[in-house]
Formats: sequence, structure tokens, C-alpha cells
Amino acid sequence: MAVRTRADETPRVTPAYRYNSWDPDRKKTGATPMDSDNPDIPWNPQEWEEEQKRVDREWYAMEDEGCFDEEHNPFATMSEYTRNKEQALESKKKRMSAQQHQHHKDNEKWETNRMLTSGVVQRTEYDEDFEEDNEARVHLLVQNIVPPFLDGRIVFTKQPEPVLPVKDPTADLAIVARKGSAVVRYYREQKERRKAQKKEWELAGTRLGDIMGVKKPKDDEVKEEEEGDYKSDHKYAEHMQQASEASSEFALKRSITQQRQFLPVFAARQELLNIVHDNPVVIIVGETGSGKTTQLTQYLHEDGYSKHGMIGCTQPRRVAAMSVAKRVSDEMGCKLGEEVGYAIRFEDCTSERTIIKYMTDGILLRESLSDSDLDNYSAIIMDEAHERSLNTDVLFGLLREVVARRQDLKLIVTSATMDSSKFAMFFGNAPVYNIPGRTFPVELFFSKNPVEDYVDAAVKQALQIHLQPHPGDMLIFMPGQEDIEVTCELIAERLGEIDNAPALAVLPIYSQLPSDLQAKIFQRAPDGVRKCIVATNIAETSLTVDGIIYVIDSGFCKLKVFNPRIGMDALQVYPVSQANANQRSGRAGRTGPGRCYRLYTESQYKQDMLTCTVPEIQRTNLANVVLLLKSLGVQDLLQFHFMDPPPEDNMLNSMYQLWILGALDNVGGLTPLGRNMEEFPLEPAMSKMLLSSVIMGCSAEVLIIVSMLSVPAIFYRPKGREEESDAAREKFQVPESDHLTLLNVYLQWKTHKFSATWCNEHFIHVKAMRKVREVRQQMKDIMVQQKLDVKSCGTDWDMVRKCVCSAYFHQAARLKGLGEYVNCRTGMPCHLHPTSALFGMGLTPDYVVYHELVMTAKEYMQCVTSVDGHWLAELGPMFYSVKESTKSRLENRQLAKESQTQMEEEMAQAQELLRQRKEETNATPGSVRK
Repeated sequence: MAVRTRADETPRVTPAYRYNSWDPDRKKTGATPMDSDNPDIPWNPQEWEEEQKRVDREWYAMEDEGCFDEEHNPFATMSEYTRNKEQALESKKKRMSAQQHQHHKDNEKWETNRMLTSGVVQRTEYDEDFEEDNEARVHLLVQNIVPPFLDGRIVFTKQPEPVLPVKDPTADLAIVARKGSAVVRYYREQKERRKAQKKEWELAGTRLGDIMGVKKPKDDEVKEEEEGDYKSDHKYAEHMQQASEASSEFALKRSITQQRQFLPVFAARQELLNIVHDNPVVIIVGETGSGKTTQLTQYLHEDGYSKHGMIGCTQPRRVAAMSVAKRVSDEMGCKLGEEVGYAIRFEDCTSERTIIKYMTDGILLRESLSDSDLDNYSAIIMDEAHERSLNTDVLFGLLREVVARRQDLKLIVTSATMDSSKFAMFFGNAPVYNIPGRTFPVELFFSKNPVEDYVDAAVKQALQIHLQPHPGDMLIFMPGQEDIEVTCELIAERLGEIDNAPALAVLPIYSQLPSDLQAKIFQRAPDGVRKCIVATNIAETSLTVDGIIYVIDSGFCKLKVFNPRIGMDALQVYPVSQANANQRSGRAGRTGPGRCYRLYTESQYKQDMLTCTVPEIQRTNLANVVLLLKSLGVQDLLQFHFMDPPPEDNMLNSMYQLWILGALDNVGGLTPLGRNMEEFPLEPAMSKMLLSSVIMGCSAEVLIIVSMLSVPAIFYRPKGREEESDAAREKFQVPESDHLTLLNVYLQWKTHKFSATWCNEHFIHVKAMRKVREVRQQMKDIMVQQKLDVKSCGTDWDMVRKCVCSAYFHQAARLKGLGEYVNCRTGMPCHLHPTSALFGMGLTPDYVVYHELVMTAKEYMQCVTSVDGHWLAELGPMFYSVKESTKSRLENRQLAKESQTQMEEEMAQAQELLRQRKEETNATPGSVRK
């Protein structure tokens, strides 16, 4: 190995190649043994052989000399070939992007430093830090402080162990859930390639196109943000005003009154009303399709409960609340939004005359903040309680206390599962009433063998059903949005390959789908056309689609699971529980005898599936729940009545996070900051960042950053065009921060009038950006409501970085090596992702904060911002204090040299002064030596 130094670049380590033989056939092609990819370089075999002999002689002679110098350096003189080789390398270096060049330069500096410090090569001066360290370094002293209320003396939960959401992680179902569908992976790659097929020959928008008269198509630009209505996409009532048309034989031959009387709950009407009248809390268990969701509210209204207040009915999902309200309004013969209405996120379709109100459980939970006794309601029905959503479990504990305070309030808890004893015991041995019978029978069909790919198997089963002459619509259950889209595409594609295939209307339904497309599943299909609805577990409860005869159950769903180790929620695919499977099969027996095809074996159903789904409160982050309970005045969480208490790790982690952010004080009480954080439907850290920005005067910028962090990734990287998409991403990168990069993207998009074409040209998801605008406007409305100013800091983006640091200082990392960081508090290794703006920046910052940690091949930090060590000490004093070294190592060495030189000069001056005095003494006549 040798160090080759030029005047215009840093010393670089270059291998000394030696070739003893080479292929004589390569003479014919003009290639050389050292560079077969450059046939344009002149080739002279004799000159090359002589040069190799000279290099060999110098190389072995160097061993006797012990080091390189100007005379003994095999690379001191360069032949024409070597010069051409250097030119080829220089041209290749020019073709590198800025990020690649900087990364290459960093590697060269590191290699050179290793060679120099090892003693293999020598140089007069070098920096041991191998970076240009000219600024004073800040050293942080780290300490982990635990507040008094979390020191272990106080117990907050009765569940010490974590709860796993899967019965057997090694079972076939669990393995397939982790692997996912191969068909989905294939279609994802194909979709990225189709996006990458850009028409380079398109003339529109170019100068040649302007000359030839080719006009650029009009872009779907949006109005200015302040003028837009972000709620326009969520107005379900407008899409549901038309009367729903019957499609099944059951609905076509009977009137609405006859259909109501045919339901099993009708026979038990009077008995139910008597039980409700005699007891404050009643547990009602009924099979799916028995009519409890639509009929109980009407029975209570007919019995006079609506005279003393509204009759409220909670649903776990907003689509269910909307569709049930529409059905009840049709049965009562009134307009939706008047006597019967619904309230969901972003939309309140009720009026002063509303007497029956369907809503999500989150809406009722929010109402309890302003009205703790719920005085507006005379009766509350908690429907689909077996789903055990997070808000449902919190409502259980709150309503139990409200019923004890209000003797006139009636609480009815309904469930489709038979696990009613737990609900009854929780509410003080409340009476349980079972609605006998079900509407129609459902025949079950299990798979004979375990299914490897649930999407492919579901498509085959759907086509097999469709090609049979039996009438009836289909409902397919899939885990998530991507699986649904691929299933719809695959069904349409394979159906098109079949000659004379009957028509099939394939309709997706999931929560992120626009409301007009969601409403399509309730509309009647044209005559002779079968409907095939592909849904998530959104269609599992309280969602009756007329005409569904066949159900295809993939056996999987997505669950949100909290990992206390990294402090993040993850949405993952898991096998459904037996209760979920029964619930799904019940969708087939609502309007006629049905069939349910389960894409798993009967043994898998009995052995690999949990009896009931793990409640969300035992597998999710509880920071927002703790904030809510503290806002409601619950001081001792152990005394709060949870039906299933959350695990200890989750509870302690959430409370510790809230204490770090300043939402809780040292004794666990709610602070004014925590009360303000509760008003925002965001993660606590992002709420803190938004509130801090108001004080720092950069709330307009942080509002955009928070909105950008609330949506999935905005950049896409299609196969075949990775370099082009990376180059487009580099245009937006702000070297100090990924958060500022997101801000820059949004501001550029706004400058281009929210153009969709501009997004496509820069490899940005336009749907995600539109969602950002919507979230931003929602957060702005809340800030205006809370009388918080929305100010801009202009170009002072360092204040924005400090604001990010104020919310994420507990997730700080310090530099350890080349691009490698470690968490300041835990020591966990963290790496900059290659897509980060800080990756290959040149001068790697000493301290960074990150939004979250993603576990893939390494522990990668996502959304990173460089921060000053003094900011960490100022904003996180419970963890960090500054021990500042005033000078860098290089400066310290220079100071030492200067001090040594100054000392030598002073010694020389003193000696010179002493010599002069001696001379003067000797020259003075009559002097006497003492």
C-alpha cells in the first residue's frame, strides 16, 4: 500500500498492483490487465512490461530503505498509461453526485488516517480526529433520573406481565402473517415499475412543444389552503341521502316494517324493555344479525326514554356509525341528521331535534371531558363491546362511575360473543339477557390444507363462487389496504382472461377510502351484476350490506402493538381470534342463508387462534389514555376500574414519557402544559413540539412539520429509477435536518400551487401531500380554538431545530464513529439511513435527535435533526449537563506547541539577558565580583 499525495487533494491510499502474468488474448481487444473497461487508452505491451519490472524493483528496494521518499518511490514518475488512468478516474469522480462524492471523500479520509496512525506510512502533520474539527466540542454528562412517583414504591396496574397478541408464534398462521403475501409483493414491484415508466419523449411543456403547439394538460391544482374545506371529503351524509335500494329477495319481498318484525330481537321486545326498566346496567348478548344495533334505540325511543334526553349508541368504527344511522333513519321515515343523526371525527350530522345519536366511542369520550356526568343522555348503548377498542375500555371505567352517580341513566352493553360473564362481573353482576335465534343459518367451509398465500387463495375462491350460477354477493376480508387493492386488481385481471365471464362489480372498503367510494358498497348493483366487496375488519361489525350471501375469510387482520423497548407502536398482521372469525362468518346470514369459506384449516382455528382478541389497552401506547384520565380528574390509576388492566411496562413507559415532556409533575399530577397537550389528537411529543413553537415564534413552520410526520412516507423510490429519485430527493434536502427537509418539500409544493404533476415529477406521493394539507388545517383550527398564535419565524430555521429538540431531546444520539451514533441515554447503536439529509453531509454533527427508531437490517434513525449540545442541556436538564472542552484536540496540540515555543523563546531571552549582564560587569573598571 502507498500514499500518493497531490497538491490539490488530501493524501489518498492507493494499492500497489503487481501482475506476474496476463492473458495474451487481451492484446487483440486492446484491453489492459489493469483496466479492461477502458479500450480507448493506448496500449503498448512492451512499455507496460518495463513499467511493471521497474515497479517491482522499486517495491522490493523500498523494504531495504524502510520508507518512501522522493528517490525511492515507485509512483514518483508516471507513464502515459498511468496518466490516462488518472484522467479516467477524475472523469468518473466528476460524474458522481454530491452525496456520493462526499461519502467517497469521507471514506478516503478515514482510510488515510488509519494508515498514518498505524505507522505504515508517515506524514509530518495529521489530525487524530480525521475531521476538520475547528470548533469547540461540547461534552454532555448523562444521568437517568426517575421521578419520585415512578421509583417502584407505587403500583399503577394489576398486570405485571406483557400480553402477546398471538397464541403460538411458531404456528403456520403466525409465520404466514409475518411473511405476508407473495402476490402483494410482486404487484408492489410492478406498480413501482409502472410509475417509473416516464415518457421522456413527451413534448408538452418543452420549448419544442411550444413551437409545435403541443399544450401542456391542465393540472388538478387546488385552491389556496386557507380557502379550502378539509372536511369536504368526509361528508358521508351527502353520499347517503338517497334511499338505499333493496337487492336481496328478503328485502325486496318485505316492507321495512315486516323486516323489523322478522328480526329475532322483535320477539323479545317487551321482555327487554322490562329488564332495562328494572336495572341500571344490562348486558345483552345476541347473534350477529339479530337486530340489536338498529332496534334497541328505537325500542327505547318508543318507550319514552327520549323525552328525558338523547339515546346514544357508540360504535367502534365511524363507517359503522354512519351506515347504521342511515338504516335507522330509513326505518323511522325521517331525514338523516334530524331525529336520527351521527357524530364521527370531522363531522357532526346532528341537530337540535336529534333524539337518537350514533357515534364513535371516541366522540363520547371527548364529550365526557366537558360534561363528566353526560347529562344530555338518558340512555347509552355500547355496541360491539367485544371488540374492546382502547376508547371502549376507558368508557367502561368512566360509565361505571357515571351510572353510580346518576340513577336515571340506563346503560346497555351489547356483544355478539358469549363471553358475557366478564362484562356482568365488571358492572357488579349486572343481568345478562340472551336474544334467542338468529336471522339465517350460515354454512362453514374450512380449507383442507394450510394456505401459503391468502390473497391468491381468496381470488381463486372468489372466481370459483362467481362462475357458479347461484346468485348472491360476496364479502372478502383482508388485513389491510394494500392487500385489498391487490385483490381487487387480481380479480379484475383474471376475470378478464375468461371468455364470456359474467359481470362482477369489485368494490373496496377501508377507512382511508374517500367517502363517495365507501358509500358505493351500500348501493344496489345493476341487474345481472354480482357485487364483490373486499374489506378490512371495518365490515366485521354493525355493517349490514344487503345481499351478502358468501363470505371469504383470509384469517388475518392488522393490530397495533406497542414495543416498550423502543417506545413505538407498530401496525402488524396477526391471525384473527375465534371471536373475530365467528363475527366474520355472521356477515353471510343477514339477509338470507349464507356460506363462509375460511382460508385456514379447522385445526388451525381450534389450536392456533386465541379465543378472544387481546384488548387494545393491553397492547398499545397509553400516553394519551393517561393524559385523558388525568384530565378527567383520575389521580390514582390503580383505583381506576379497567376491565383488563394494561401491562406494567406499557403503563410505566407511557407515564415516564409524559413526565419527560413536562405533562406530569414530580408527583404524577397533570401540569398546565399536559392539559393543553390533551386538546390535540397527536402523539404527546408532537403536541409538545407544537406548543413549544408558539413560545419560540415558529408555529407556522412546526405546524407543517407535524402534519408531514402524521402521514406515511411522502417520497417513493421506484425500481429502475433509484438514482433519478435519489437525485430528486437531494434537491429538497436541508443538510442540518430531515424535519426541515419535510418543511422545504411542503413550501416548494405550495409555491407550485399544490400541483399533482409537480409531485409526480419529483417522486412524491400526491395523495399523502393532500392528506398533509387536511391535517394541517385541522391542527390550525384547534390552535385557533385554543387561542394559540400561528406565527412564522421566516428564514431563522435554527429556531425550528431548537423547537424539534424541545420535544425529542429524550431521543438524542451522540457521534461514535463514521456515520454511527449511540443513544445518549441507553447506549443503543443508531445509524443514519442513506436517505437521510445528514448522510454524507461532510461534517457529521456531534449530537442529533430522531423521531423514531426503525429496526430493519440495522437500527436506523428516522427523521433526524442535528442539534447543539447546549440545547440538550437547556431543554432536557433532567438528563444532560454540559462539560465543555474549550478547545479541540488539534487546537490543544497547536496551543501546546505555541506554549513550548514561547517558553523556549523566554529561556533564550533570559540567557541572552544574563550574558549581556556578565559582559557589562566584566567591562566595568574597578568592578568587584561579589
